[in-house]
Amino acid sequence: MEVLKFLFGIFGNATALFLFLSPVVTFRRIVRKRSTEDFSGVPYNVTFLNCLLFAWYGLPFVSPNNILVSTINGTGAAIEAVYVIIFLSFAPKKVRARMAGLFALVLSIFAVIALVSLLALRGQDRKVFCGVAATFFSICMYASPLSIMRLVIRTKSVEYMPFLLSLFVFVSGTLWFIYGLLGHDPFVTVPNGCGSALGAMQLVLYAVYRKNKGGGDADGKMVEMNGEKPPKNDAVSAEKTPHHPMEEQVLECAVRR
Repeated sequence: MEVLKFLFGIFGNATALFLFLSPVVTFRRIVRKRSTEDFSGVPYNVTFLNCLLFAWYGLPFVSPNNILVSTINGTGAAIEAVYVIIFLSFAPKKVRARMAGLFALVLSIFAVIALVSLLALRGQDRKVFCGVAATFFSICMYASPLSIMRLVIRTKSVEYMPFLLSLFVFVSGTLWFIYGLLGHDPFVTVPNGCGSALGAMQLVLYAVYRKNKGGGDADGKMVEMNGEKPPKNDAVSAEKTPHHPMEEQVLECAVRR
């Protein structure tokens, strides 16, 4: 059973890494243009916190036999930190101030949770406290995948819900869901079960609307996770650089470990 759990964890690490790296296209664009345009930095800060919490949860002195949870989320935290630093480097002054404040808040929340778990709790109490905290922040982010699905239904277009990303969201969630079941760990099973279900629903929507990939109404109705609209600059539009809300959604799904 432990060998099977380990294998699912390895495959889960691989698929989650793909999801963590999916926004690279977005950040190449930010660096090239030296501007964050209408991109939001909020998802990367929140994902950074989620990665930190699950990386902490997976450590042997918190949750024994969950080291694979720590490895992927530790890697994810490093990747997210790079994203946040790049965003802060090219964001307008007011946006930079807000995002810097959010980044400080994220670090503070993690520090408080880590210190409380270390100094005030032991054994199972420590595991439950850290697991509940990590799961809470995962579940709070489920609104983002739902917003993507609402966009697809409203526009009847899957232009902004790439098939491969939806597939990997489903596969990654399923792998970690099974990993949690094999390890009898509800703090891994519950959030990833929800992520797997959302991924499956996205694939169903893709099957229904797969023939509608054109711009159509979607071009005018596309929204970011934080409700912002994409840039309307003609020069930017002409480049056809991918600017998918899914790039932010997949980050969230990747960290529900």
